[in-house]
Amino acid sequence: MGRVSEEDSQRLLIWGAGAIGGTIGAYLLRGGCDVTFVDVDAGHVGAIHERGLSITGPFGEFNVAAPAFTPETLQGQWDTILLCTKAQHTAAAAQALAPHLSPGGVVVSIQNGLNPLIINEHIPPEQVLGSFVNFGADYLEPGVVQYGGRGVVVIGEQDGQLTEHARQLHAMLQHFEPDAVLSPNVFGYLWSKLAYGSLLFATAVTNDGIADALARPEDRALYTELGREVMRVALAHGVTPEAFNGFAPVAFLPDAGDAAAQASLDEMVAFNRRSAKTHSGIWRDLAVRKRTTEVDAQLGWVVHFGEQHAVPTPLNARLIELIHEIEQGTRELGRGNLTDLRGLMLQEQV
Repeated sequence: MGRVSEEDSQRLLIWGAGAIGGTIGAYLLRGGCDVTFVDVDAGHVGAIHERGLSITGPFGEFNVAAPAFTPETLQGQWDTILLCTKAQHTAAAAQALAPHLSPGGVVVSIQNGLNPLIINEHIPPEQVLGSFVNFGADYLEPGVVQYGGRGVVVIGEQDGQLTEHARQLHAMLQHFEPDAVLSPNVFGYLWSKLAYGSLLFATAVTNDGIADALARPEDRALYTELGREVMRVALAHGVTPEAFNGFAPVAFLPDAGDAAAQASLDEMVAFNRRSAKTHSGIWRDLAVRKRTTEVDAQLGWVVHFGEQHAVPTPLNARLIELIHEIEQGTRELGRGNLTDLRGLMLQEQV
């Protein structure tokens, strides 16, 4: 892989200026980085161009000025591109950003899902890094993003090497999250996020907030089995899952006791209670923004690799169907959707 100097690594392009990209980009700007934003939402781009990007929330409010473009109007090349789009837009974004990546430069996937695997089809894999984030943020309106809660931030090379370039990018991300982690096992974090994501998708088919939903005792067995389905697939795939923000992968292993899962769920409830972001981005996509979610680009990986390794994933497969029905307007949000999943779980256990 080509190497860029520390000075050049501070000049970066953020592709996707919503909740994740907008928050990280604003903090990196305050940290002295030269940041350019790209987003497909012309209204958001126009607002940033005219008024700057505003960050709100419990960690303070501030505004940063930065150049912002739509993909059609962007010119130039960058050594570092942070890809921060929704997971389902990864392939299109990777194709669009490729001409703007300098020879030897790198793309960092800062997204949910196993998106480096998709980017690898469009960018040489040695130029693609992975990143895991679990902070809470929401796009509120053009030019305004809320940063609601801190969470783990991880970066690493796909092959696990702790390269000098990865160290430079890790140092850069510390302008946003001082406790950012440089890991030789970034895919371990991404698989754990798939398991946690499965729980979040289940909370999102109700109107409950994350903490309130995970705290309900009548749904604990369902959340536990959803997480265990993902962990079974991860183990079959040769992955060593990593713990983060209350999610303890060992508590969701096939032979783990219910007490361990209860304790982990309690920790996740406590973590989410500390955030100003009460509901998941999934719920906002369904209930507020009325748009498709990342369900295929997240839980779809679980079903895909489950089929590859002959590991059944009936609950996650049905959850994907429920989300699609809500997206299409043929199913309402509500706690009855979890009754559907609980019924399937009981059938599978007979």
